[in-house]
Amino acid sequence: MKLTRRGFIASAVAAGSVRALPQIATKTSGRRILTLVYDKSLGMMRAVERLVP
Repeated sequence: MKLTRRGFIASAVAAGSVRALPQIATKTSGRRILTLVYDKSLGMMRAVERLVP
């Protein structure tokens, strides 16, 4: 897989959010909804997580 600059930035942000989200989720109450979306810029599926009160 060829990793472009945009793909590298997206994967770095995703890795950072994986580390930060558990801390945020424990502080707030609500449900976490995980949705898969197709990202045309990356050319693959991407997971989007939302916190719903």
